[in-house]
Amino acid sequence: MRLVKCYGRKLISKELKKSYKFFINEVNTNKKSLGYGLIRDKTILANDIASIASVGYGLGALIIGVEHKWISYKKAYDRANRTLDTFINYVEGKNGFYYHFVNIQNGKREWNCEISIIDTAIFICGAITAGEYFGGIIKQKTEILYKRINWEWYRNKETNYFYMGYTPEKGFWGHWDMYAEQLMLYILGAGSPTFPIDKSMYYDFKRKKENYQNIKDIIYTYCGTLFTYQFSHAWINFKDLKDKDNIDWFENSIRATKANRQYCIDNKNKFKTYDENSWGLTACLSPKGYISCGAKPCDVDLNIENDGTVTPCGAIGSIVFTPKESIKAMEHYYNHYPKLWGKYGLKDGYNLEGFKSWFAKEYIGIDKGIEMIMIENYLKGTIWDYFMKNEYIQKGLKILEFSKSNNKPSYV
Repeated sequence: MRLVKCYGRKLISKELKKSYKFFINEVNTNKKSLGYGLIRDKTILANDIASIASVGYGLGALIIGVEHKWISYKKAYDRANRTLDTFINYVEGKNGFYYHFVNIQNGKREWNCEISIIDTAIFICGAITAGEYFGGIIKQKTEILYKRINWEWYRNKETNYFYMGYTPEKGFWGHWDMYAEQLMLYILGAGSPTFPIDKSMYYDFKRKKENYQNIKDIIYTYCGTLFTYQFSHAWINFKDLKDKDNIDWFENSIRATKANRQYCIDNKNKFKTYDENSWGLTACLSPKGYISCGAKPCDVDLNIENDGTVTPCGAIGSIVFTPKESIKAMEHYYNHYPKLWGKYGLKDGYNLEGFKSWFAKEYIGIDKGIEMIMIENYLKGTIWDYFMKNEYIQKGLKILEFSKSNNKPSYV
């Protein structure tokens, strides 16, 4: 494929629209189907597999589409409305939480997967945003779904941590015991009018801190993968907010993103794919399958985790934190690697190691979703503006003692 070179705002808009099309096309739109509105997890080998997180991003896509005049308000409203009906009536789960992967035709559990607290949260964040944007019956249905979520059921009473997963076969497993992508859980849980959590849950998880070269005091995640610094920020505008311990999570993500890029620069002699414009290590497809690439600081052995794969969604999903560096990376991917570009924009990853370079052939919903939402927030702040209007989100932030910060980020 030959591409005309593209830069800056034009390329950002192009990638936004292409990413949006994933959520418009890879969806069940059969109005007679029990799975109406369910969106595929990915584009290959998943014809019947939907991801509830993809649906959350898809609800955000409808808002973005209306704002950019890519879809009519009426059509977007109807699609959002019917999608919420699917979750109210058919998607399988327990205590308001849903299975991570469900059949796109009927909403039933697939792949013996877990009932996922984090993927349910991503879905409900998208629903809350749609409720604030469209109002009316959509907001009412969103409240029905939100009020069903029994956050206390998912809490380990001995540790005061949320569990990471649950299956009927083995019960609960794992813990959200340190900082990762789960900040949204505490705000959603604290603001719940039906099953609220105590604010101690937010203050009890571990906040491990480390420097990376001259980038100081990064509260880091276990695997150092970028999505963990992005997902909650897609919905919650932490900019200019701090908690009672004076933690500024937005600035922390700026620092972690800068460290991720610097790690790639520092290791470009080890992996040919890495350099100052090819960075953003995060969970993605690779020649070995789906892996979780990461960067320092972290608690894993990166010699085992990393194989030289870079995914465009890593840098693009951080555009609100590092706009200059993220845009340069996007330009690099588009203008130098035409195999990375397709019908939904930049694909899921590439790797220049070995005899033959590898390029992903497919797209993953959560990766296109984080790109799309963050680009829109960078351009117009649309998703942030509507999500942050919600009374329960404001209540949750107040309970957790977030307040306006006067701190200017150190790494802008």
